[in-house]
Amino acid sequence: MKKWNIFLLLFVAFCSLAEAQIQEPIKWETSLTKQANDKVSLLFSASIDEGWHIYGMDVADGGPTKTAITFTTLQNAEVVGALTADLEADHHFDKIFEMEVSYYQHPTVFSQVVQVENDAYVMEGYLVYGACDDESCLPPTKVYFSYKGENAPAVLPAAAPSTTKLVEQADVSSLWKPVVKELHAFNNEVSTHDYSWLYIFITGFLGGLLALLTPCVWPIIPMTVSFFLKRSKDRKKGIRDAWLYGLSIIAIYLFLGLSVTILFGASALNALSTNAVFNVLFFLMLVIFAASFFGAFELALPASWSNKVDDKAEKSGGLLGIFLMAFTLTLVSFSCTGPIIGFLLVEVATSGSVVAPAVGMLGFSIALALPFTLFALFPSWLKSMPKSGGWMNIVKVTLGFIELAFAFKFLSVADLAYGWGILDRETFLSLWIVIFGLLGFYLLGKIRFPHDDKTEHVSVQRFFSAMIVLAFTIYMIPGLWGAPLKAISAFAPPMQTQDFNLYGQDVHAQFDDYEAGMAYAKRVGKPVMLDFTGYGCVNCRKMEASVWTNEKVHSLLTDDYVLITLYVDHKQSLETPITIEENGKTIRLTSVGDKWSYLQRTKFGANAQPYYVLLDNQGKPLNHSFSYDENPEHYIDFLETGLINYKK
Repeated sequence: MKKWNIFLLLFVAFCSLAEAQIQEPIKWETSLTKQANDKVSLLFSASIDEGWHIYGMDVADGGPTKTAITFTTLQNAEVVGALTADLEADHHFDKIFEMEVSYYQHPTVFSQVVQVENDAYVMEGYLVYGACDDESCLPPTKVYFSYKGENAPAVLPAAAPSTTKLVEQADVSSLWKPVVKELHAFNNEVSTHDYSWLYIFITGFLGGLLALLTPCVWPIIPMTVSFFLKRSKDRKKGIRDAWLYGLSIIAIYLFLGLSVTILFGASALNALSTNAVFNVLFFLMLVIFAASFFGAFELALPASWSNKVDDKAEKSGGLLGIFLMAFTLTLVSFSCTGPIIGFLLVEVATSGSVVAPAVGMLGFSIALALPFTLFALFPSWLKSMPKSGGWMNIVKVTLGFIELAFAFKFLSVADLAYGWGILDRETFLSLWIVIFGLLGFYLLGKIRFPHDDKTEHVSVQRFFSAMIVLAFTIYMIPGLWGAPLKAISAFAPPMQTQDFNLYGQDVHAQFDDYEAGMAYAKRVGKPVMLDFTGYGCVNCRKMEASVWTNEKVHSLLTDDYVLITLYVDHKQSLETPITIEENGKTIRLTSVGDKWSYLQRTKFGANAQPYYVLLDNQGKPLNHSFSYDENPEHYIDFLETGLINYKK
């Protein structure tokens, strides 16, 4: 058997979904440079945050918002050619819009050449662009510019309403009143971190229990406990040493969890999010772990490490010796615990909390240290402890199947981010059906791996385990025809990637106008759900396809709420443009999308989509806001809590 020397224990994925708040991932600087022959170049320099991109100039109609320049005033000047960029655009096929789109994800300078008449020119207007990352999209955003020559004539302003507040023009001031503080109050009341930390701790604890049942840990328990009890002159000292041994195990793994955050930092944990490169690496890592559990090779740290630590532990006494013994256990058991730890760190890093790795390792280490302490307190229990045997390898192989299945979850994230289209929902479900089907046959003894014992019969425990696994396999099969499969909806790709779907449960908005929808909701006595979305918002489509199709969500949205969908990139012109003041600037709202984008910014303090908020009939929030999360259960809780608060 080959031994692979592994020099790292920190196998981490750092993903978190941040609350949708005001974002400014694209920063602009405009300038004007002179060229020969009375020409000037109007330059727009874009600084683009990591993970974001803006779309190119050649995006076809029906696609996301393309980058384009509009001149509202052009005197003694003439546009020459089209808008260009100093970088070559990247291209990919977007499955949502079913077209190839171009985009820029690095600092880019856009240039527009203009022929001017000496110094008597006037040019005013704006550059419009659309920006997205893997989680959300911003509404179409304008970068305004105004340049005049020294001898430019006076420019008469176009006829327009006098500057005024939008809320006054709309005569619905109470509905447009900002509620940012009220939303924050709801966020403070909802103890999301406490719940997630408890979940992470339990996940880590279960991982530690599984590690106990592996061939690398289970046989060590009676040997270690007996050693502590025999080397001490009295039983009390033996029990104390066992307690210290357990605490040392907890300290070692807790240090590992804390190191993850210290080494990479909170900002890195939030920034990586659904980064495709990292998700591919996690996929490959879990596949390697699974192969190791199947017996293809053994993951092991250099033998010299454990030998040196073990030798040092024998020569040392007191607390240091006990701590080094615990560290020796960590190194010796790595071939079994390493894959579980790696998988655990990858999973908990997606919780959205930067302390999640430490909480997960705390749960893992407590479970791992528990039997050493308990058997030291009650040594008679050692006699009833199950003997080592082939059952431990069954546990190990079963974990290999589970890690292989979860590996495809991370590949799916990368596939969606890059639009490769290699792992749509049917393909993903087919792989899981095969993986868990093979696991069921393995538990029935129909498949054997190198370390498995030859058995003539299957134990009752294996039979029932196989029955559960095969039942789960059959449960997934209807998903190939579009069944929602709530139990795995958080892992499978979204419903919109399904090519063949016989399941029809679409949700349609009752209104696409805020004031009209609110007036109707007041008449019928129902709460409102505002859905801020966009035609170019990819993740909005994912939520509609994978969450809104849930039967419970569908019922709540259609029966209990008035759904108002507001497209922030709606190009339809307003009958009367609206001039508003925002952050000390005078801005003109010319389209329906401009109006809804302004509503989202000023009333709710957010500008990314998708963005969902529940309101009563006076325009006040009923719950915290909700953003991109493809778990239907979270969405149901969001809607039901708002309904309860409305009825109060």
